[in-house]
Amino acid sequence: MKTPRIQRTFTALPGQQRGAVTVLIVIALAAILMMAALVLDGGHMLLNKTRLQNAVDAAALSGAKTLSQVMGAGNAASTTRAAALNTLKENANATGNKELATAIGGKPEAFAVVELADNVYGPFSFPGPANANYVRVSVTNYSLAGFFWNFAQSFGTGAAATKAVGAIATAGPSPTSPCDLAPLLVCGNPAQYDPDAGMFWGYRFGDLEVLKSAAKNNDPIGPGNFQLLDFGAGGKDVGELMAGGGSVCRNVGDNVDTKPGNTVGPSVQGLNTRFGDYSGSFKGSDYPPDLVTNFDKPLMKYNDKSSPQRVEYQGQPVTSSNGHLATASASLFDYNDYAERSAACVAGGGGGCQAKGVFERRILKIVVGNCAGKNAGASSIPVIGFGCFYVVQPAEHSGGDSQIFGQFVKQCEGDNVPGPMPKSDSGPQIIQLYKTFLNGSGTPSTDS
Repeated sequence: MKTPRIQRTFTALPGQQRGAVTVLIVIALAAILMMAALVLDGGHMLLNKTRLQNAVDAAALSGAKTLSQVMGAGNAASTTRAAALNTLKENANATGNKELATAIGGKPEAFAVVELADNVYGPFSFPGPANANYVRVSVTNYSLAGFFWNFAQSFGTGAAATKAVGAIATAGPSPTSPCDLAPLLVCGNPAQYDPDAGMFWGYRFGDLEVLKSAAKNNDPIGPGNFQLLDFGAGGKDVGELMAGGGSVCRNVGDNVDTKPGNTVGPSVQGLNTRFGDYSGSFKGSDYPPDLVTNFDKPLMKYNDKSSPQRVEYQGQPVTSSNGHLATASASLFDYNDYAERSAACVAGGGGGCQAKGVFERRILKIVVGNCAGKNAGASSIPVIGFGCFYVVQPAEHSGGDSQIFGQFVKQCEGDNVPGPMPKSDSGPQIIQLYKTFLNGSGTPSTDS
């Protein structure tokens, strides 16, 4: 009987295993190269997407800021686009953005699209509607150099996709509680607030208003009266705040304290620096004037002897119509004229612009309060809102009395922080970025 063989597993000779090792090495190298493609090209795309988005965000903000200043001018849309594209180019020329600058090639108008709309949801177009106040800047195809991109794409099917990124940004106005407040309170009616109908707490946008100081402490405060606010100490401080030399923030619902005492003179002197008129303690001061300091001479006067009382220019009553001020024989310099000239100054095409002037210095951000049951003198009055008050002419005062002639306007530049709603409202505004939405819907773009 034969003894059975011991069975053993067949093993290839060492010389026959060399090919298998080579295959494993090739597969490993391919995997490493694919990972390198993902890391290098993916990181490169992410970096350039961030750089592009930052530049597009800045361009949209610059465009919206410019639009708010040139709104109503004949070349508002082209000026806005030029400002946005210039900001995009300047950001591309910053340190570290050489690749973006090369892609733009000095021709931002061929690289990015600038569009305008009157609503944050669109539709956006160029030149956009006449009342546009939102700006959208978009770049759809920023092509990038590939390191391993083509190699990685060769493992897929079909033609290799281009390595590129895009970005889009929308900017526009948002209501704010300003900090550059003038120490001035006017009384408003909380029941008469409808900005869409042009009504602003009892005042109508564009109508000529004469704000009068209440001279006696026991006089009731009502619509048409103004009170100085106790933001500091001493008459000079009030005057400096009227000149724009302070930062005081208030919010709706806060209480503000009115200031009794004879501080009307210094406050008028401070206010008039906005016209380039420096008198009293403001002689030689460096408070800048407005860009536009035009006003009619002689000054308009308030005739409290007539029935009814009225504003007159050279003895003729002044009328208001859609912001236009006139007498029977003359058209007066009003907010419409001022806005047109200011826009031209900002756009670089206006005449008579003050060399060291500052945009909208003649528009005061003032407190609107609920004065029901309050008297002149020291009072604590609740804030119901903030107004933009365009000063028509330099103020005058006699003794403790003063009158400020002006027009309430719907919007003006503000500061502090933006509000939460993507809408254009009345009062001081600040420019902010918004989520970009697909035209006509609340669906946000994935590229913003």
